[in-house]
Amino acid sequence: METLDIINAISQVVSNTHDGALDESGEPLKIGLRREEGDPLFDKRIVDGFGAHVKGTRLCISYHSEIPLKEVHNKKFESEIESLVEGIKSFIQKEFKKITKSSLSLKDPSEIDVLVQYISRLRTNVTAYKTYEISDIKSEGYPQESKDKLDSSIRSWLELGPNGGSKRAKRPKNDTRES
Repeated sequence: METLDIINAISQVVSNTHDGALDESGEPLKIGLRREEGDPLFDKRIVDGFGAHVKGTRLCISYHSEIPLKEVHNKKFESEIESLVEGIKSFIQKEFKKITKSSLSLKDPSEIDVLVQYISRLRTNVTAYKTYEISDIKSEGYPQESKDKLDSSIRSWLELGPNGGSKRAKRPKNDTRES
C-alpha cells in the first residue's frame, strides 16, 4: 500500500468521527470517549474529543477533555487517560481495516504526554499526546548530492562578502562622516 493511500485512509477515519456520527446500522458511533457514556438528554455533556495527524512515519494522536479537579488527583489518572488514547488507537485501526481491507500496524515508541491546566476550582483542561510508528510507511531520506550542492552554493555566496567580495565596504557619496 502506498504512503499516500495510508494517509488518505487515516484522514477518512478521523473525518468520520465527529460528535453525532452514526455507524452503518444507524447507531451512534462508539469510539471510546467519555462523552459517549450516559444519556445525552439527561446527563451533563462532557467536553472531549481527539485528533490525529501524520508526521513523517509517525501517527500522532491527541486527546483533550474538561475533567473535574477531583478526578485529576486520582492515582490512576494517567493510566486512565492512556487507556482512552489506546482505545482511540484501536478504533482508528478497526476503521482503517474497514476502509482499506488491510491492517494498520502501529508500534508504540513513546510515552504519553499529559498536560493538565487549571480552569477553576472545579474543572481542569486535560490534553494528552502520544505518537505511534506506522510500520507500513517507509522513511525517505534526502539525497546526499543536493545537500552538497546546497553547501557549495552557500559557501560561494559567503565568500563574496559584503559589496561583492571587496574587503572594505564602499561608502556612499553623500556620507560625510570621518573614517
